[in-house]
Amino acid sequence: MSDRLAVRKTYKLYVGGAFPRSESGRSYEIQSADGEFLANASRASRKDARDAVVAARRSFAGWSGRTAYNRAQILYRVAEMLEGRAAQFAEEVRQSEGLSRAKCAAAVGAAVDRWVWYAGWADKVSQIAGAANPVAGPYFNFSVPEPTGVVAIMAPQASSLLGLVSVVAPVIVTGNTAVVVTSEQRPLPAISLGEVLATSDLPGGVVNLLTGHTSELAPVLASHMDVNAIDLTGVESDRRTPLEEAAAENVKRVLPAPPDEPDWSADPGTRRLLAPLEIKTVWHPVGV
Repeated sequence: MSDRLAVRKTYKLYVGGAFPRSESGRSYEIQSADGEFLANASRASRKDARDAVVAARRSFAGWSGRTAYNRAQILYRVAEMLEGRAAQFAEEVRQSEGLSRAKCAAAVGAAVDRWVWYAGWADKVSQIAGAANPVAGPYFNFSVPEPTGVVAIMAPQASSLLGLVSVVAPVIVTGNTAVVVTSEQRPLPAISLGEVLATSDLPGGVVNLLTGHTSELAPVLASHMDVNAIDLTGVESDRRTPLEEAAAENVKRVLPAPPDEPDWSADPGTRRLLAPLEIKTVWHPVGV
């Protein structure tokens, strides 16, 4: 009996809760850390990026309007599903990053724990970022954190799952929606994460995943007037300044890229959690 021919997969994008092909019809090869062919990924275009922003904006009102408790429930369910597919993710991380099986299993476990950790913050952010401010007068003065809107995320290039979770989870747990440009050469775990999100309770459009060339998609999102914030983590150092200048056109919040690849296994703190929030101040007269 002859050997079967390999089924060479071509993965699609994840936009608006669906899996569309790139409107450009382009794709590119995903290779393992050893240079072996793994699959083809859609190469998203400018039009695909704009479609993802539309999907994120459409879902923003409903997602930000949910209770913090409900958002926590939904994120926790995603973590459960990640853990249920831990073996698959560990293999994809191994293929993508070339780590030992033990380190890959540890990275997947850390990604699940990180997702749960951020889920737990859903109903605690207001206490950390908000305040009742003392004022000289018969008024209450409150600082209230609110989601900023649509956030574009340039995912880490090296850490294909733990780094990805570490930049996506804090954005959506606070009520924002996200357009994520995945790791260019290591998108396979992100593609599988899209499959998890599509079958979870997360509404379509809250997270949109674009595979392709970061250098092609980042300028589109940085200059897009309906994107409210951008995370430049996965952008090369020589490309960051033009993106920051483009983001200034509509006064986007910019989370600058770290100078070096972070240790994604370290305690993340609250920096990423608070970055995509607007602090609104409310005055109210004291009742008699």
